[in-house]
Amino acid sequence: MALEHVDHNQEHGGSAKIDALNLPELYQCVHCGLCLNQCPTYHALRLEPESPRGRIHLVRAAAEGRVELNERFKEHLYLCLLCRACETACPSGVQYGRIAETAREKLGPPGSSFARALLNLTFTQLLPYPWRLRLAARLLRFYQRSGLGRLIRLFLSAKLCAMDSMLPAIPERFFEPDGDVFPALRERRARVAMLSGCVMPLLFGDVNAATVRVLQRNGCEVVFPKNQICCGALNIHNGESAAAKQMARRNIDAFLAGGVDAVIVNAAGCGATMKEYGYLLRDDPAYAEKALRFSALVKDAGEFLGNIGLVGELGPLHMTVTYQDPCHLAHGQRVRSQPRKLLNAIPGVKLLEMEGSDRCCGSAGIYNITHPDMSQHLLKEKMQSIAANGAPAVVAPNPGCMLQLRYGSERYGPALKVYHLMDLLDRAYASADASDLK
Repeated sequence: MALEHVDHNQEHGGSAKIDALNLPELYQCVHCGLCLNQCPTYHALRLEPESPRGRIHLVRAAAEGRVELNERFKEHLYLCLLCRACETACPSGVQYGRIAETAREKLGPPGSSFARALLNLTFTQLLPYPWRLRLAARLLRFYQRSGLGRLIRLFLSAKLCAMDSMLPAIPERFFEPDGDVFPALRERRARVAMLSGCVMPLLFGDVNAATVRVLQRNGCEVVFPKNQICCGALNIHNGESAAAKQMARRNIDAFLAGGVDAVIVNAAGCGATMKEYGYLLRDDPAYAEKALRFSALVKDAGEFLGNIGLVGELGPLHMTVTYQDPCHLAHGQRVRSQPRKLLNAIPGVKLLEMEGSDRCCGSAGIYNITHPDMSQHLLKEKMQSIAANGAPAVVAPNPGCMLQLRYGSERYGPALKVYHLMDLLDRAYASADASDLK
C-alpha cells in the first residue's frame, strides 16, 4: 500500500490554515463552562487555555487569522487527552473531538523534530503494515528477554528509563487468524466480522481469543476478513490523516466484502474511530457512502452482546470488581450500561462502582509517552479512586487502559488484577463447563 507524503507545516504555522467553513462546530460553543470541570487538564491546572472552551476559542481565533499555528498553540492543543468528556457534558452538542483533530491535522504530530519524524515513521511505515508490526514486536520481545535492557538503561535518561519501565511484556505467541472463520457453537444468531487490530493481537492475543469464544457461545459466526489492518486511531489523534484515510478505505473494503451483520471491536479507541469513518471520509466521493454504511455496522463487543442478550449458562466466578469506563467507550461511543449489564449477569461477581469511573486514566493512546507528567498525575488520581473503592480487581475493556492501570498498580498501588470484560465472560462460560463435568 503506497502512502503519500503530507507536509504538515509544523513549525510556526507556515502556510497551514484552519478552514472555519469546514468546522461549523467552532460556532456551536456558547461558552457556558459546563465542560470545564469534566476536562482532566482543566481540573488539574485551572487554566482556561487547557479547557475545551479555551481550546475552541484558540482554534476559532486561528481560523479567523487572529493567532498563528505556532508551537505555543500546538502545546495547548496537544495537552488535551481527546477523552471527549466535554462532549458528554456539553448541552449544545459540540463535537469537540472534530475540532481538535482538524487542528492537529494542520499542526502535525507533537514533540521535537526528532519525535515528529519518529511518530510520522510509525504512523505511515509501521501501523499500516501488520507484518512490520509483528517484526517490531518480536524484536522488542528479544530485547526484553535478552537482558539488554538492564545494560541499556544505564545510559538512558530518567525520562527514557520511565518509558522503558512502562513497556508490557511481549507474549510468546501472537493472535493471527487472517481470513479464518469460527463457527457459531449454537443456533446461529448473527454473522459478525471482528477487528484483529494492531496492539490487540500482539499484546492481548488472549483477549482476542476470549472474545471469539464468547461470540461463538452466543450464536455468532466470527470471521476475520483478509487485508484488514490498523484502524488508524493513533494517526488521527496525532495529526496524521493521509495514511489514516488509506487505512480506513482498506478496512471498509475488507469488512464490507464479508456480508456481515456487525463489525465487532474489543478496543474502545478503535471502535470510536471506526464509527467515525463516515466523517473522516466525508469528502471522498468514492468512499463517503460506503464509510457511512460501514460505520453503522461497528459495535463494541460489550455493546453488541449487551444488546442481543447473553445465551448459555454462565458459571460463578466469586470475585469483587470495579469498572473503569474507557473514555472512547463512555464518551466517544456513549456505551455505559451494556458492559455493566454483562458484569452483573455473571454469577458471583460483585460490581462496586468507583468515583470518577469515566475520568481518563491518562493513557490516551500515546499520551502517556508524549505527556508523561500529566499522564502520571491522572493515573495517580485514578489509582486513589480504585484504592478508595476497595475492589481487588478492575475491568477495563480497552488495551490502553489495561496497560496504564497495570502500570499504576505496580508503581502506585493498590495491587490489583486488571481484566478485559471479555476475559470474565469467557471464564464464566468455562466455569459452567467445568461444573457440568463434575
